[in-house]
Amino acid sequence: MSHGIGESEHHESPAGTRWIWVVFWILLGITTVEVALGIIKPSFLMGNVMGTSALNVLFILLTLVKAYYIVAFFMHLKFERKNMIWTISLPALILIPYLTFIILTEGGYLNAIMQ
Repeated sequence: MSHGIGESEHHESPAGTRWIWVVFWILLGITTVEVALGIIKPSFLMGNVMGTSALNVLFILLTLVKAYYIVAFFMHLKFERKNMIWTISLPALILIPYLTFIILTEGGYLNAIMQ
């Protein structure tokens, strides 16, 4: 079967609201862990990693996981064609680690100067 010029191969998101609640609880759990770690600040996570504490690296990773869930489910990217997913994701997958590296490197440099 051939597709017409104006037809789209957009994949529909799942029916119902159960998936919204699952994603909500996942995001709430990650946020709870982040807030608890921010309040407690465990000493074993305060070691120096890439110019910052391991706790900051953990916050960055948890925030990236939350960003994935928000983009994938609430912006419906998970239900798009693979080409569309790669078109949007690949620049972010390259840019986010690059900017994170720059921020951590420069933050470590400023920390060394100010001490």
